[in-house]
Amino acid sequence: MSMVRIAPELNLVMDPETGTITQERKDSIQYSMESVFERVDKLDAIADDLVNSLSPSKPLLNSWPGRENTSYMAGFYGNTFYGVVIGLAFSGLLALVIYIASLMKGVV
Repeated sequence: MSMVRIAPELNLVMDPETGTITQERKDSIQYSMESVFERVDKLDAIADDLVNSLSPSKPLLNSWPGRENTSYMAGFYGNTFYGVVIGLAFSGLLALVIYIASLMKGVV
């Protein structure tokens, strides 16, 4: 941010962004906030990405385009796999119990 000196002998300056003319003072300092605003915008994008990571249908910040439902599909296939494995283990255990019970039918 720069200030334009209009009348150096009267200490008058103009802010080109707002168009205001004021007296230059020695006790006030003006800083440019552009670098701070850029960092805040970057943190805002990261915060939005963190919120988007909670939804499987939202795109992530560093992902390729068109991969919005990747988390949803990965969860579906992962849960299907574990459901099949647990279902087969339970069915195998049930078949083993039925087979042992049929063998012991004549003994007991």
